[in-house]
Amino acid sequence: MKEASPRTIYLKDYRPPAFLIERTELRFALGEDSTQVESRLRLRRNPAAATPAAPLVLDGEDLELLSVRLDGRDLAPGEWVQDAESLTLANVPDAFVLEIVNRIKPQENTRLEGLYKSSGNFCTQCEAEGFRCMTYYIDRPDVMSVFTTTVVGEQARYPVLLSNGNPVEKGVLDDGQHFVTWHDPHPKPSYLFALVAGNLSCLEDSYKTASGREVALRIYVEPHNIDKCDHAMASLKKAMRWDEQRFGLEYDLDIFMIVAVDDFNMGAMENKGLNVFNSKLLLARPDTATDLDYERIEGVIAHEYFHNWTGNRVTCRDWFQLSLKEGLTVFRDQSFTAEVTAGTVKRIDDVRMLRSRQFVEDAGPMAHPVRPPSYMEINNFYTVTVYEKGAEVVRMYETLLGREGFRRGMDLYFERHDGHAVTTDDFLAAMADANGEDLSQFQRWYEQAGTPRVTVEDAWDAASGRYTLTLRQSCPATPGQPEKRPFLIPVAVGLLDAQGRDMPLRLAAEAQAAGTTRVLRLTEAEQQWVFEGLVERPLPSLNRGFSAPVRVSYPYTETQLAFLAAHDADAFNRWDAGEQLATRVLLGLIADIQAGREPALPERFLTAFAAVLTDAGLEAAVKAEMLMLPSENWLAEQMDVIDPDAIHAARSYARRALAGELEAQWLGLYHTHEVSGEYRFDPRDAGRRRLRNLALSYLAALDGKPMRQLAASQFEQADNMTDSLGALAALMLIDGAEREQALATFYDHWRNDPLVLDKWFALQASAQRPDTLARVEQLMQNPAFSIRTPNRVYSLIGAFAGNPTGFHAADGSGYRFIGAQVETLNALNPQVAARMVGVFTRWRRYDAGRQAQMRAELERLQGLDLSRDVYEIVSKSLQ
Repeated sequence: MKEASPRTIYLKDYRPPAFLIERTELRFALGEDSTQVESRLRLRRNPAAATPAAPLVLDGEDLELLSVRLDGRDLAPGEWVQDAESLTLANVPDAFVLEIVNRIKPQENTRLEGLYKSSGNFCTQCEAEGFRCMTYYIDRPDVMSVFTTTVVGEQARYPVLLSNGNPVEKGVLDDGQHFVTWHDPHPKPSYLFALVAGNLSCLEDSYKTASGREVALRIYVEPHNIDKCDHAMASLKKAMRWDEQRFGLEYDLDIFMIVAVDDFNMGAMENKGLNVFNSKLLLARPDTATDLDYERIEGVIAHEYFHNWTGNRVTCRDWFQLSLKEGLTVFRDQSFTAEVTAGTVKRIDDVRMLRSRQFVEDAGPMAHPVRPPSYMEINNFYTVTVYEKGAEVVRMYETLLGREGFRRGMDLYFERHDGHAVTTDDFLAAMADANGEDLSQFQRWYEQAGTPRVTVEDAWDAASGRYTLTLRQSCPATPGQPEKRPFLIPVAVGLLDAQGRDMPLRLAAEAQAAGTTRVLRLTEAEQQWVFEGLVERPLPSLNRGFSAPVRVSYPYTETQLAFLAAHDADAFNRWDAGEQLATRVLLGLIADIQAGREPALPERFLTAFAAVLTDAGLEAAVKAEMLMLPSENWLAEQMDVIDPDAIHAARSYARRALAGELEAQWLGLYHTHEVSGEYRFDPRDAGRRRLRNLALSYLAALDGKPMRQLAASQFEQADNMTDSLGALAALMLIDGAEREQALATFYDHWRNDPLVLDKWFALQASAQRPDTLARVEQLMQNPAFSIRTPNRVYSLIGAFAGNPTGFHAADGSGYRFIGAQVETLNALNPQVAARMVGVFTRWRRYDAGRQAQMRAELERLQGLDLSRDVYEIVSKSLQ
């Protein structure tokens, strides 16, 4: 545990390290009770440091120090100072070799940081500050060193010994031990170090780079999972090719390795040449993984591979710059997925997630800029703001500069900074310099928190054919930032005529029209643009493609929204218009329910919805997106005081009404979108399955015997996990014996496959039923559940925390349950505990009764001996 009131670390206090580590030599002797770590560090004083006589301070936690040698001389205990978090040596020379021997106990490591043991295998996780849990080191990203690592272990237990780089030596030792030595020629910070040892099977392949180099590709998994790696290997090769073609970036080692482990706090980790993955983001087979799993695996494989350049070759100077690597790499993996699957659907999915999670974070007590100015615990800043909003910031560079201009900026960025630890300022400078642009105002996207709001007004002069758009921007106050300066906001705009066609756009003072979508640069609190040469009043299509992560307000009528949903040439805005219309209708239903009025769907909405459902020209995946109702969490964010019960009642009513009024159309769509033949993961088949299962979920809302039988029949006949889980999810909406029978059948079949069982746990914890909490508590007693396994915690406890009606039960039972789990997890795995407690941060948005109960649970937690991770979130939530 950390101190009860941990100190805050500020970006403004950044100082270069007093020492640099030129070479790092490590030897890990893996044991069943403990592991001995020997390090040999070649250090020198940093000429850029401000304190030339500073002592050497090494980071270290939970280490048993055995010996210290400086330039070959054993140091006595009085020649260093050791505390719970560091080892300090005063009066060291300007250049020297330091050798340290210490002991650790990976078997007892439930935090899963540093070196730990999972399912009989050793594994590391060093980002952000896990390396210090293995040995004493300057554990910060701006200290980059060339690593050579020797791993020693019992050959029978651990036939596979892996670390970063290329293997350079191996051999057999006495007493059944063997060793492998790895050398990584590329300097890297300690957070990118990795070690894996165990009894693992390997899928091998190779890849020839654009320059003709042959790279060995290896995926290591537990032996029983070797038949679930083909998709991951294909995804890796696809990503390698894409990065060469899009950005001219080749892989730089002789071997690229991926390892899958079941117990992992994160999704995956980009360690140089040795990526470590949570099994759920690597293993796939048609009968065990859904289409969504396949897409996520492809995207995450690409993300971690792309980090080889955006994160590894060029890394971040300090943790405040985390989005330098993560936001940039998320943008790269989003671009990759959009190009290899369905681009419109990918954009919709990304924006839906941003609005439902990041906009919420921006409006709460944990709001922070893309580059945070401070933190207590860095693990808490692996957030949707740093990642997904950071990706939107990178996307805006491309929107402003164009695809070719963005590529020029990337090329200059690598040319200047390869092998260095840099900042977001360096990235912005490369983009600006490569294109001759002044992007100084764009810096505010990194410095200011909150979601900007853009209000749009228009005016039409029929006599002159002039149409004027007036845009005003503002940004709400956020913690520590009551006032905001104007952002540079790229707003992509189109204008539609009465037939729904895009109109050519000519701004005042331009000689001729230039295209049908224009990117307006909003830089002031208020600006105007005048379009000329128009023959009729247009209807604006605003923020096309979600060109900026802002909230746009324009007084559309419901008729205009329906028109845009039917005609807008920008596919994203077509979906967004439908989303706005559905949100407006559902908020009206919520108001009716709260006032005790009988809810009713407006005829105009039903007609527009039916038009989309029967539109044969829409591709299946896009149609599925347009037919999904806004989520309960998104509806909650539109309300001043959130009423979970009314939201659920309104959305459930709308689903039943749409199902009942359009039953024949839903059934027709369901039967005509069955995918025949062997399972394939491709955009067309995945889209058809997605739409068909959506139709089944609507039909399930009718809760009659024919629909129960339809869902049960699909469950029994399904030959792939997408359809099996789609049927089971539909049955969860229906009362009847079919539901419990399907759940029991699913469990009996998959009880020995942890990743599939996670889906079974999550479905039940997400069910919006009165007995869900009791079921969750019962499932915690299931032999397959372990609170020490992050995946299982997320699938059961995390899924319940995200269940709007279960977590927000009026009697407070959901709050007390999650609070108790946070208390337990705080002692076992602070990172996981912090993710669970985050659901309390928005307590002020609810009615007085729920506010009081959530606050009471936060105050109870605050009184405990909390980890730094949990303390920061709890204390900020109560401020």
